[in-house]
Amino acid sequence: MSLCGSASPVLRVALAFALLALGYALKAQSADVLIEQGDSLLVLDKPQKAVDKFTAAIEKAPSASAYSARARAWYHMERMDRFLLDVEKALALDSTHAEANLQRAMYCFRGEDHAGAERYANVGLRHPKDPALRDRTLVLRGQARAERRRYPEAAKDLKEGLGERTDDPQALKSMARVLDALGDHAGSLGVLEKLCAVEPFDIGNWTNRGFELAALGRFEESLAVYGEALALDKDEPTVLSNRANSLMQLGREAEALSDVERSLKSYPSNAYALRTRGLLYARKGLKEKACNDLQLAKIIGGVSDIDKIIEDHCAGVPMK
Repeated sequence: MSLCGSASPVLRVALAFALLALGYALKAQSADVLIEQGDSLLVLDKPQKAVDKFTAAIEKAPSASAYSARARAWYHMERMDRFLLDVEKALALDSTHAEANLQRAMYCFRGEDHAGAERYANVGLRHPKDPALRDRTLVLRGQARAERRRYPEAAKDLKEGLGERTDDPQALKSMARVLDALGDHAGSLGVLEKLCAVEPFDIGNWTNRGFELAALGRFEESLAVYGEALALDKDEPTVLSNRANSLMQLGREAEALSDVERSLKSYPSNAYALRTRGLLYARKGLKEKACNDLQLAKIIGGVSDIDKIIEDHCAGVPMK
């Protein structure tokens, strides 16, 4: 009697399951190869061909990893409708899948659902598959927390997720803004110095760098940085307003007034420029003009010390 013929029913069932498992494992291995090929095509900027590879992988062995892989290609192509469909399929198969949760968080962030982005990032961080994915998730959660003004937590996430990397300018900008909000002007300045090196033609980077130098009382240095910004746009009103403040702090009042007048000509509702001009008028003894500017700055809002300045300079002056 043959060996197969003599096998017990239990053994035959076990053998059948083993063969099924082996077949699935072979399919999964084949799907993994297709996913690797698709990722290589994405690197070569061939997303449609990558989609074909990922689709073949899904047909071989539908898994959260395969759907998440195809979602990468849809995201590359800005096909957010299909991106979300594949992410949802991945999460339906494995609700703890790290990359699928990051992708769902990315979708929330783009839709300005920052609470949702943080929630999905939290799940993704419970089961990170590799350090790079963990770092990306930390950065996204940090950005979401920054938008929710949870600054201490945002700073921790962004610092840990970015490390020394400078390949994500938007995340660096978030970090600079968060550190400024926390009063860490030296830390914010360090981030902005990196940004000026990475994006030297972004006037906002130079403007904010000059602002942080001024916040540290380094007014002469701030003038040089504002000069770099104005080399990109000689009439940018925020830069002119900020430079006027530094010039005023250095006692160069005529130059400061010239800058702030130029700023207000193109941006008359700049509360900070009105504050600076009001202080310059007060130094000249032009009390009524000074208080008009300061009261208007208060009405526009956003200047933290305006009440104290008005108290110091405008006692007894009626508001117009």
